Amino acid sequence: MSEYKYAFKKAFPYTIPVLTGYLFIGIAFGVMFAEKGYSFLWAIFMSIMVYAGSGQYLAVNFFAPGVSFFQMIFMTLMVNIRHIFYGISLLDKFNHMGKKRWYMIFGLTDETYSLLCTTRIPEGVDEEKFLFAISLMDQAYWVIGSAIGGLAGTLIPFNSEGIDFAMTALFVVIFVEQWMDKKNRIPEMIGVGAAFICLQIFGADQFVLPSMLLIILVLFVSRTRLDEEKKEKEENDARKEGVRDADQCS
Repeated sequence: MSEYKYAFKKAFPYTIPVLTGYLFIGIAFGVMFAEKGYSFLWAIFMSIMVYAGSGQYLAVNFFAPGVSFFQMIFMTLMVNIRHIFYGISLLDKFNHMGKKRWYMIFGLTDETYSLLCTTRIPEGVDEEKFLFAISLMDQAYWVIGSAIGGLAGTLIPFNSEGIDFAMTALFVVIFVEQWMDKKNRIPEMIGVGAAFICLQIFGADQFVLPSMLLIILVLFVSRTRLDEEKKEKEENDARKEGVRDADQCS
């Protein structure tokens, strides 16, 4: 068994939650894309070359008349600007991956980032190949979902009203999962607080972009403090783990 085959085999169980999520939201994207009159092949091509879930959902609306090129660029940048911070936090891991690092940078999504940061590398598996396997399988799930949705939207006429909520539902699940998993919930509270404030000021139709800007600003200003608190908590957890291990040995 080759090292890559072994890495994919070990990585697959960790990607099952992404598989279930990406298939359904990929199908939803494919259906929405087909409803605009485009071939399912274009949905597949976009999922291979663009591969930005929320950005692709947003792009479906760009095909409507009256949307300027500047609006496309600005909205896409703001919706996906969080990926800049994803990439910065993984620079050390990616720098040692040779040519594969270019795909790893391209393949960063919210779900993939979460797996790359939280998954422990199984014993006996090469770390670079394991991380690469996670990224590649995640994109494959998205492409397959887009293909199924594009074909379904072309061949089976049905009412797709509300189907675009699939992406929102996925982000809610990710938020809840992160909230339950992390002991330091200050970044999540900042996000919720900023969204609530901007919702009151700008209204439901205009609050998304101001919320993103406010969240980025607050996180940037408080980054040093948040990093210190995170390091403190990790040290405390390590000490508690050490005490627990010592008690078990005694």
